[in-house]
Amino acid sequence: MTSRRDDLQTKLCLDHMPEPVRTELSVQAERTLLMAVLLPGGGGDPADPLGELRQLARTAGANVVDEMLAKRRSIHPGLYVGSGKARQIAERVEQNKVDVVIFGNELSPAQIRELEQIIHCKVLDRGELILDIFAAHARTSESRLQVELAQLEYCYPRLTNMWTHLERIAGGAASAAGGIGARGPGEKQLETDRRLAGKRKAHLKRQIAAVDSRKVRQIRSRKDAFCICLVGYTNGGKSTLLNVLTGAGVYVADQLFATLATKTRRWRVAAGQTVLLSDTVGFIRELPHHLVASFRATLEEAIHADLLLHVADASNERVDHQIASVNGVLKELGCDENRRLLVLNKIDRIVDPTISVVLERKYPDGLLVSASTGEGVEELTAAVSARSGGDQVRVALRADCSNGKLMNYIDRYVEAQSRTYTDSMVEIQAVISARRLEEIRRFGDDVEILSHGPA
Repeated sequence: MTSRRDDLQTKLCLDHMPEPVRTELSVQAERTLLMAVLLPGGGGDPADPLGELRQLARTAGANVVDEMLAKRRSIHPGLYVGSGKARQIAERVEQNKVDVVIFGNELSPAQIRELEQIIHCKVLDRGELILDIFAAHARTSESRLQVELAQLEYCYPRLTNMWTHLERIAGGAASAAGGIGARGPGEKQLETDRRLAGKRKAHLKRQIAAVDSRKVRQIRSRKDAFCICLVGYTNGGKSTLLNVLTGAGVYVADQLFATLATKTRRWRVAAGQTVLLSDTVGFIRELPHHLVASFRATLEEAIHADLLLHVADASNERVDHQIASVNGVLKELGCDENRRLLVLNKIDRIVDPTISVVLERKYPDGLLVSASTGEGVEELTAAVSARSGGDQVRVALRADCSNGKLMNYIDRYVEAQSRTYTDSMVEIQAVISARRLEEIRRFGDDVEILSHGPA
């Protein structure tokens, strides 16, 4: 994992003097101290405030050797934690030979700079850690564009502190007044960086806008299909479930944010009933707003879906907290609660059977599933079938073969058991969902329903 400040310099092709201390910000296998500041009204997990940060650090490849907590009523404007706690961190860093300190909070550029001067090692905040994990896991051109834009948005206000190692060259009396000749190479390089970064951001936004427009067209083209979206806390098993339900064969890994690009596949939930199932980027508590903005097109899948399958890791001891976090994100996106179906995944990993009983009582509408073993998948499929199309019916219908739109609709959504052609007409014996049957009736005189009844 490399720092976005270092990556930005590389992307802009800048050749400059090395900056002391912060020349390389990789946490890959580095000895790491985790630090979290607990504030009134904070959204962290009270049972394990460092649990999420610990997972993020390990996903990035860090070797966590120490952890610290601090409670404060308000943020210290200069150091975030206060001078006393900063000195305690410095002592622990020296005792444990720590290479990098990762804060579970969002720090300002000035706070990071001041902390590094006291602690004498690298300091990263939560936002930069998440950005680096996204950068490592971006495999498609679309996700790489989105991550790079988020990185630039994050780094742009921090450019000032990237050039403090360059001395200012003062020019006589004018420099004392800050006039002509007062600007040194540091400020000149900062201006160059801002100009190049601004151009790069504009270029990326144009490319992402083109991707967004294609995404919108794709979503609109699916208006005739019932669209389902897998959402949930990162590493809840969404990609594994997608593979089980559709045979998609997408990449699966036991790590945070393994999936960044949306994958959509057809899912045959019943005879004559096919839906579109999409996998999306995993959620996390307080996802940095730069990422939310950059991945807006990806999140559009969830916003416009007919049904959301909220996949949660039932074996995780913090599952209640994770479910609440995802519900908060979905509420911010404007996703209606009536369009959600809770799927409690990974029940095969639950050691204590009483936990399953507690989950069933706490979430009576939730479905207990194991994507690894297949347990509960049939119940999930039946529930989705009922939500997407209602009961299945057996029909006999006569259709006009010259109506290409009608015949295409029948081929896509009707499970035909037999076809009999007479001149330009075809009689079809089929099984179809009640919802699709009502849509077929809208074709008017070109289709005639001869008979229908329970399948």
